[in-house]
Amino acid sequence: MSKIEDEIQKRILVLDGAMGTMIQRYKFTEEDFRTDRFKDFEHPLQGNNDLLSITQPKAIAEIHAAYFAAGADIVETNTFSATTIGMADYHMEDLVYELNYESAKIARQVADEFTAKEPNKPRFVAGAIGPTNKTASMSPDVNDPGYRAITFDELRIAYKQQIEALVDGGVDALLVETIFDTLNAKAALFAIEEVKEERNLTLPVMVSGTITDASGRTLSGQTVEAFLTSISHIPLLSVGFNCALGADQLKPYLSRLAQETPFYVSAYPNAGLPNAFGEYDQTPEEMQALVKKYLEDHLVNIIGGCCGTTPEHIKLIAEVAAQFQPRKIDVHA
Repeated sequence: MSKIEDEIQKRILVLDGAMGTMIQRYKFTEEDFRTDRFKDFEHPLQGNNDLLSITQPKAIAEIHAAYFAAGADIVETNTFSATTIGMADYHMEDLVYELNYESAKIARQVADEFTAKEPNKPRFVAGAIGPTNKTASMSPDVNDPGYRAITFDELRIAYKQQIEALVDGGVDALLVETIFDTLNAKAALFAIEEVKEERNLTLPVMVSGTITDASGRTLSGQTVEAFLTSISHIPLLSVGFNCALGADQLKPYLSRLAQETPFYVSAYPNAGLPNAFGEYDQTPEEMQALVKKYLEDHLVNIIGGCCGTTPEHIKLIAEVAAQFQPRKIDVHA
């Protein structure tokens, strides 16, 4: 079976677009989130998108298939918030293993179907590991800067449970993404290394941070270079940025990252910046033109889309990515 490490040397790999944007198209109701299995559950479930891998698996498979059909090489599992920390909001902590395992299985099945149809373009599954809604390096209480809502160890244990299920479900790589607090990411990376060691596994690890605004820093205050330094002790397949900014705003930070890192570089920006209603207006054509500048400057090895992006965006991104060579890295660095 083809490995993601082999394919990334041959061409620019295309990552999928937004899962949430696509789920919204289905206009699922509270009943759709529940189905029979959770019809008597005492808490509201609408909005728990990760749960749909159990209650609406067909829809999740359709979304993965739409992205593969558009030209994506890699899809992310529907597991952005699928840790005990994230699921605490919905009182569903005990479902974490099943959520991750089923999500990985759905994506794996769709990927294998596309690979079987086009063996020359193997498709891959990245296990999506989101940031959680608690930060380990900042206080949520402005009056008590020393307070922490969560410890490193609590994060590590939660991430480890998620990672084990994603691995069992058959992912090709693990993607620690939308990192706004690098200490959280370090807990996830620590847990990944633990699982790899315990199971004697070699599994590619991808890391994607988030520059939150024009200050060029992550939410916890790190510059591009500081972020890179604090995660580069682990051998990574790729490092990059996603979310928060559109392709245009992200480019200067991506350029700095590409100059500094020995790893492959990934980028999946939003479809521009949100409008007054929190919606993303950037058309696939507009986004394609901006992404083309990344490719002309040889900044990336993996390109995709975050909030507001759809298969239509990914199709045009894949078309333009096919015209360029990937960024070269020094394998002896």
